[in-house]
Amino acid sequence: MEVQIQEAAVSFASRRFVSPLVLSTGSIEEITEARARVRVTVGTHEAWGTGVTYLSDLWAWPDAHLTHGCKDAALRAFCSYLAQELCHLCGNEPAHPLELGMRLHHAVADRPPDYHDKLPPPLARSMCASPFDAAIHDAAGLALGRPALEIYDQVKPVPSSDDLFPGSGAIAEVAATLRPTPVRLFNAWFVASPADDLRTLADEWVRRRGYRCAKLKVTGTDPHQDATFTVRVFEQTRACGASSPLITVDSNGVTPGPDAVLEYLANLRDLNTDAYDAVLYIEQPTGRDLSEHSFHWGAVASRKPVLIDEGLTGVDALLMAKEQGWSGFALKTCKGHSFMLVTAAWARCAGMLVSLQDLTNPGLAAVHAALLAAYVPTLNGVELNSPQFTPDANKEWLPRFEALLEPRDGVHRLPDDMPCGLGSQWQD
Repeated sequence: MEVQIQEAAVSFASRRFVSPLVLSTGSIEEITEARARVRVTVGTHEAWGTGVTYLSDLWAWPDAHLTHGCKDAALRAFCSYLAQELCHLCGNEPAHPLELGMRLHHAVADRPPDYHDKLPPPLARSMCASPFDAAIHDAAGLALGRPALEIYDQVKPVPSSDDLFPGSGAIAEVAATLRPTPVRLFNAWFVASPADDLRTLADEWVRRRGYRCAKLKVTGTDPHQDATFTVRVFEQTRACGASSPLITVDSNGVTPGPDAVLEYLANLRDLNTDAYDAVLYIEQPTGRDLSEHSFHWGAVASRKPVLIDEGLTGVDALLMAKEQGWSGFALKTCKGHSFMLVTAAWARCAGMLVSLQDLTNPGLAAVHAALLAAYVPTLNGVELNSPQFTPDANKEWLPRFEALLEPRDGVHRLPDDMPCGLGSQWQD
């Protein structure tokens, strides 16, 4: 099965947050949504596919010297460049969608030689490329009449990634990683930060909507304050009716090193052993450049899994993470569908873990993340927090997909039938 890219386009929409999403680098109140469309042919079959992501400059490009407007304009410009040059960047020849996506990943990871405008950093470039990768897979699945995560039953060469899997190859290891029968139920996660009114937050998401899982945005620089905040969230969640809360902890890369994480965990266990036990994993404590911020994570990983998020920008990070003692990787569809499949397969082969986050992505992008979680075993199911921050962006999918995008019992539910492609047909 070989897919030929014929043409591509991209459009943009502005989305406002109903409440700010607080990161260590600032607060997100408004964001651009990029929607890529790609037309492919598979033999005599043709289809248009769609992929969507938020262009989150504060997450992918945290440069305090540039304004949001400046970075947003550069991200839009790079997306437009990708639409124009997609065939070239994917090799100008037909290939398996995984190969096309990994060619695109490698092309944007390096500096594109013919791009002369302001170039975003690698993570931001991968984010811009991700809706095109998703659209390729969506279109391929639609052309074939199959779910895009069920096209790995025949081994094909993937020259861009086969060397990561000596003796077997990427297609075989991705196939071995994917569940033969997808799951359809996932715990729902809400996000809490120290600036939030925890009583109001827990009343809405725990008491009224049945959530029991919380992702905590912590300072990363004050272990005692972060431990105290973790206990407060845990106790407030339990007080609102959650019998066994789960917690993940994210400082977005501002923690100085493993010793500070160990101090946080020690403080947390001293304050409340139940809250300590509720911590499922710790996400990207230190800076995203693994070469510049090189630590050994064995002592932390022996207590709680510690996962790379922003540091996962290319295949070189896989082996580096293993060598430095990280427990695994935080997958995000905004890093590229193909790269996430390769990462999940490599992690399984290396005995490492994966989780699945989102980028507060709504609608089709949330569907994409849920479909990935249906097939890829993860620690946390999938984190889908657009209901908390950009619910209006989900409206065109309601009420049909209310069980997925507006859960009322603490669980996201996919429909019984898997869609062809990556879900755009559900919008038709």
